[in-house]
Amino acid sequence: MIKSEANARLLQQANNAFKTIGGETPMSDYAKSQRSFHENLARLKAERLAREGKSKDGAE
Repeated sequence: MIKSEANARLLQQANNAFKTIGGETPMSDYAKSQRSFHENLARLKAERLAREGKSKDGAE
C-alpha cells in the first residue's frame, strides 16, 4: 500500500468518526436547556395527572 493511500484511508476514518449523526447540527446550550425543560414539564404533567387519577379513583 502506498503511504499516501494509507494516510487518505486514515483521514477518511477520522472524518467519519467526527461526522454529525443524521445530518443534524449540534444544539446550542439554549436549545438544549429548552428541550430539557419541555421534556421535564411533560414528564411532571404526566405524573401529576396519574396521581390525580389515582386519588379520584380512591375517593369514589
